[in-house]
Amino acid sequence: MSASMSIGDFSRATKLSAKTLRFYHQVGLLIPARVDPVNGYRFYDTEQISIAQVIRNFRLMDMPVEVIRGVLSAPSPHDRDLLIEGHLARMEAQLEATRSAVVSLRGMLYPSLVPVEVTRRSLEPQFVVIIRETINLADLGAWYTGAMDELDALVATAKVSPGGPRGGIWDTELFLNEHGGAALFIPTHSLVPGLPGRAHSERLPAVELAVATHRGTDDTIMQVYGELGRYVTRQGISLAGPIRETYLEGQPGGSQESVTEIGWPISTTSSPPAELI
Repeated sequence: MSASMSIGDFSRATKLSAKTLRFYHQVGLLIPARVDPVNGYRFYDTEQISIAQVIRNFRLMDMPVEVIRGVLSAPSPHDRDLLIEGHLARMEAQLEATRSAVVSLRGMLYPSLVPVEVTRRSLEPQFVVIIRETINLADLGAWYTGAMDELDALVATAKVSPGGPRGGIWDTELFLNEHGGAALFIPTHSLVPGLPGRAHSERLPAVELAVATHRGTDDTIMQVYGELGRYVTRQGISLAGPIRETYLEGQPGGSQESVTEIGWPISTTSSPPAELI
């Protein structure tokens, strides 16, 4: 049998402050059983203690108020579980981002003693099956995953026979203005007509690149990008144009080990010996 509690007693029973309880009332998350029309005091039923504790636990997990409202009012356990799973996925992504930031900061404190080797390379024109779009930088992760999945499907169904490791092409504007061109591709031996989805076949032009190789997780790839940028600036050879990545082993992203060649467009056709920096 429920009984009425003052906001003070309810606060002590749930460890929710009066300010928080007033906020939950205002947003419709936890409505008092009654409000005194004269003095505005809020009173709660004892049966609301368990609901308040659930809300408190969800908020400790940084679940947004809107999501909590959806969980509490879900029409079925399945709908409720989908909302909770969605929040858990967001928490896992935040944990991964935090882990990545920690690794990057440790890399700044204790930089690798292995020098970065930079070479200059002339790439001939190349046939590719490519997914190329203009995207927002905030959407890069989701776009990358979706495009890679499409390329996987083309290979799995034998619509495309790879002629080398996959690669990516990233316009300067994508990072400079947070909106620009992004592309993922599979080298092929010839043009491939009649492809489904976003993929199409084209011939990439020849390009001169300064190339450095990153080995490790995605957390440390920016160190190699930085050294490559220093190299082309010191040499005075940087050329406007997109960065080209080649995924020799695995694919960059998250905590997985991979080997990626990073190619920076340059303005010279000469190929001096490799330089360690």
